[in-house]
Amino acid sequence: MEIIKVKLTGQSEVIKKSVKVLKEGGLVLFPSDTVYGLLVDARNQKAVEKLILFKNRPPGKPISVFVADFDMMKDYVYISKKNLNLLNQILPGQFTIILNSKHNNDKLLESEKGTLGVRIPDYQLIKLLLIEFASPITATSANLSGRPPHYNISALLNELPKTKKDLIDLIVDAGKLPRNKPSTVLDLTAVKIKIIRQGDIIFQNSQTFITKSPLQTQKIGRFVLEKNQQILQKKPLVFIIEGELGVGKTELVKGMAGFLGIDNIISPTYVIYYEYKISNKNIKNIYHFDLYQIEDSKEFNYLGIESYLKPGNILCFEWGEKSGEIYDLLKSKGEVIHINMEYISEKERAIKINL
Repeated sequence: MEIIKVKLTGQSEVIKKSVKVLKEGGLVLFPSDTVYGLLVDARNQKAVEKLILFKNRPPGKPISVFVADFDMMKDYVYISKKNLNLLNQILPGQFTIILNSKHNNDKLLESEKGTLGVRIPDYQLIKLLLIEFASPITATSANLSGRPPHYNISALLNELPKTKKDLIDLIVDAGKLPRNKPSTVLDLTAVKIKIIRQGDIIFQNSQTFITKSPLQTQKIGRFVLEKNQQILQKKPLVFIIEGELGVGKTELVKGMAGFLGIDNIISPTYVIYYEYKISNKNIKNIYHFDLYQIEDSKEFNYLGIESYLKPGNILCFEWGEKSGEIYDLLKSKGEVIHINMEYISEKERAIKINL
């Protein structure tokens, strides 16, 4: 068993060693956008059997796979046009999608119904690995069946007996991962979407997500920005956020800002807006507006909004209900995304996203 640390070893060396082990039928312990995972070649039966032995996995219990993109996904599962529209809205990201398999992978990974769980991860290191390996790899968490997932290598190794450690060929140590839940699992094989497991991103339908805490609201904000950041190369992103007082509008913006490395976001209630500089080649600034105090449409003339509507800029408008006077301008210059936040209960919120 070899252990390599990502910070001490360049990404290219990590990918090279991991691909070599996978091609030889080995078992690789690898970081992901959720937890540490166990990777083997999804087409190699002996490798899959080794993984099942490590996990103490009950016979017939399916194991999902990582794929690099939709082109690779289409080689292994059937995707209807309706499902593809949904998947384009939520992937890549922390979702595992169950679809009918084309049986091009090892059948031990499939359910008794012939379905296969697939993920397109939003994690640079696994993306590079999948591109180089050019084939699906397993996407199961690095823990024994019935035990909780792990976010650091030492905790996992302390739990394992020697017989299990001996089954691991390579460990890629990226340090302690953020404590994200395992992915949300959606079964799309029936007429109605079935939620098998809820992760951090609580899915209700193709446009509505549920949050039960400020942290979850922030994670949805991060998710929305991640899904749409490529637009910034051509035009600014404009988020019009509507909802009652205290529903979590600022928490949503905090999540977006956190994705960009900004952790000092506060509500600009008394100054109308704050500007935050971004150290990113594709993203320049984030402008955080609070329109609550706007009482006269003439006040918009003093904000200079048109000068901020440039590619690479992000504009977030809390109390977006008051943006009607400038909506045509925002729509003509930028990509407008409407977000409506509603109370479900004292702790739960529904966040509806309309592109």
